[in-house]
Amino acid sequence: MSTTKKALTAVVGIGVVVFAGALAYALTPTETRAIPATPAGAAADQAALVEAGRYVAVASDCIACHTAPGGKPFAGGRPVQSPIGNMYSSNITPDKATGIGNYSLNDFDRAIRHGIRADGVTLYPAMPYPSYSKLSDQDMRALYAYFMQGVQPVNQANRKNDITWPLSIRWPVAIWRKRFAPTDVGTFQVSKYQSEALARGAYLVQGAGHCGTCHTPRASTMQELALDEAGNGGKDYLAGGALIDGWRAVNLRGDQAGGLGTWNEQDIVDTLKTGRNRSNAVVGGPMNDVVAHSTQNMTDADLHAIASYLKSLPAHGGGKATYAASEDTAKALKAGQEANRGAQLYIDNCAACHRTDGKSNAITFPALPGNSTVLADDPSSLIRLILRGSRLPSTRERPSELGMPGFAWRLSDDETAQLVTFVRNSWGNHAPAATASEVAKIRKAIEKDDGQSLDQANTH
Repeated sequence: MSTTKKALTAVVGIGVVVFAGALAYALTPTETRAIPATPAGAAADQAALVEAGRYVAVASDCIACHTAPGGKPFAGGRPVQSPIGNMYSSNITPDKATGIGNYSLNDFDRAIRHGIRADGVTLYPAMPYPSYSKLSDQDMRALYAYFMQGVQPVNQANRKNDITWPLSIRWPVAIWRKRFAPTDVGTFQVSKYQSEALARGAYLVQGAGHCGTCHTPRASTMQELALDEAGNGGKDYLAGGALIDGWRAVNLRGDQAGGLGTWNEQDIVDTLKTGRNRSNAVVGGPMNDVVAHSTQNMTDADLHAIASYLKSLPAHGGGKATYAASEDTAKALKAGQEANRGAQLYIDNCAACHRTDGKSNAITFPALPGNSTVLADDPSSLIRLILRGSRLPSTRERPSELGMPGFAWRLSDDETAQLVTFVRNSWGNHAPAATASEVAKIRKAIEKDDGQSLDQANTH
């Protein structure tokens, strides 16, 4: 046999061995800790247990992902975008034919905290089981009681994911789970936090709220760089992360520009409760569902606990933007001095609501100076906002769905980039410029999502 053939045979042989070993590792049953038996007397008031489970489901925002637009609650079918294709959430109603009606408590627990379906198949981590692993045994009992007794069963078959072969093969996902998902479920360490409120906030943010799923950057192998603030790796926790439906999840740490450094605790509470705060920001995109279905329905004590925990996180320090309040832009625009095309476009399209000082009029419209979305390293959210517009969620305390119109129909890619760059570099804002190519890419993505063309002036 020639040297080349021997080498090739060796490589193939090694490949077969590696593949076989990986497959065996993936298919090896995962040992999971069963939830201990219900303590004596804990289930005496079943109605209270169901109600407690309803609150855990609210805090976990289960309904947002597991309810399709116009669909029945928790019946699944909502598309979840991913780098490998669209996934569709499953039916988690207690229907025995198409839902989870046949799940035992431990089947339910294996899915929620371990990411393993009742049939042993690993769930894609679009289901945030790395975060849910921190849920307590008691919260799991309550959540199970709610889904089995407090949710209306719906007979609706699950929709097949739009993921093509070979990316649709599931056993590599099991390897990912075993490598990156926590195994010490239900072991949240309350004692490491300085107060009960701080510990409660950490539990909600890290666990039920699964904030890191969107707001923490990920490695090339798609695991979150950190699941909490512990250790040096914890500096990346909540430092800004995924692009969700075209919107970039912002930094929730203490950075002055691009983070929550200029926010106080009440600003965070107001945002989670009403979708807006005193002047700094309003929510948009996927965060609308979080506020509408989850956080506005949480207790004030829990919202303050979340805010306290978020404010305890120091700045990440890796951002490219800076902010130092300045009146120069406001004075120039008020005097009719438009330094560039971006300034002209701002006066023509934005100043009526956001004013020449960019500060708007508090609450109704967000201020632009020091705004964390404006100063994010990635301008994608601001570009999308200008092209497509956005609408605030209707909440009990702020029922009006105030919105900003999209300007794609009147602004070219180059004009949009100049406007975005002007906003990101005025009133003391200093952030990297946007480019026409970035705008074009986002415009095409919006057109693909909407299934229709955006009228725009690129042909001029």
